[in-house]
Amino acid sequence: MITPTALFAFDTLLTEEEREIRNTVRRVCDREIRPYVAQWFEAGELPARELARTLGSVGVLGMHLDGYGCAGMGAVSYGLACLELEAADSGLRSLVSVQGSLAMYAIWKYGSEEQKQEWLPAMAAGERIGCFGLTEPDFGSDPAGMRTTAKREGGDWVLNGTKMWITNGSVSDVAVVWARTDEGVRGFLVPAGTPGFTVNDVKHKISLRASVTSELVLDGVRLPDAAMLPGARGLSGPLGCLNEARFGIVFGAMGAALDCLETAIAYAGDREVFAKPLASFQLTQEKLADMALELGKGLLLAVHLGRLKEAGALTPEQVSAGKLNNVREALEIARKCRTLLGASGITLEYPVIRHSVNLESVLTYEGTSEIHSLVLGKALTGIAAFH
Repeated sequence: MITPTALFAFDTLLTEEEREIRNTVRRVCDREIRPYVAQWFEAGELPARELARTLGSVGVLGMHLDGYGCAGMGAVSYGLACLELEAADSGLRSLVSVQGSLAMYAIWKYGSEEQKQEWLPAMAAGERIGCFGLTEPDFGSDPAGMRTTAKREGGDWVLNGTKMWITNGSVSDVAVVWARTDEGVRGFLVPAGTPGFTVNDVKHKISLRASVTSELVLDGVRLPDAAMLPGARGLSGPLGCLNEARFGIVFGAMGAALDCLETAIAYAGDREVFAKPLASFQLTQEKLADMALELGKGLLLAVHLGRLKEAGALTPEQVSAGKLNNVREALEIARKCRTLLGASGITLEYPVIRHSVNLESVLTYEGTSEIHSLVLGKALTGIAAFH
């Protein structure tokens, strides 16, 4: 027997340092997350602050950024960390993606030196948590339609509006909020506790239950001019951040798929049906082989995109291709693995149904599968099929 990744000699594509980073994150997940994540999922809660400090202590938060207490690791190393985190649970990878690739990246890329010094070292250590406020109740795939506004009043800015489906919202110390101004879309740092800024958690979720999802309400929030991110003008600012986070999903989704497939292989070997192991049936082996092929192709694509990113050659269309393919295939693998586990597959005794319902959210957020399909369609035809 060989593992699904060994079928593609996956480790030969990685450096020794990359393998060690992956193994370090895996050990943290095995020790701090896997024994408890089913309970968190069932309860609909997450000890986000404690986990942030744990993940910060091993350098995972903002690990692909340079300076300010960040580890400055390569894209593939960051991707492998996302893979291991999502193999534990998509909610954990979401916490890290939003912290490092959305909130921290926005400050690192577009912030002033004072903003970077104030926030990034503490965020890298997990002592402070950030969130990213772009999506609104009526504007997800069309962020250009956002209604949140920022108006100048003297030397201040006054923000009004609502953001929705915001990961880390209620546990964040700072929100990166994007708003429409007379100068176009601009980003603002809104500290928790600012008068007029309230956060409400989204309840009754079936997916991403081990994750904090919130609504941000800004009602006359007054901020000094120094709260604006000076380097971001227009939608290119937030969309640049989203490309960073989507890259992590390309790897992360394969982590969820790998955990499902390894679980299904082990179950099929132990489960007896008609006095034979489930794994001995031809239909079972066909399912396992098909899933291993899609997993392997997704992993190879992820590493290839990571090497392009490290060379500074990765395009947004290529990120869309990776996100579209890998999440779609991961969701199909999770569903097929559930069939192999039968009734056991719908319980939290095994991780498969948890991964499956989580991936339903991953398929939608940071660009729906439909939008990424249209991004690729535009790239191939030169014609935009959406506004």
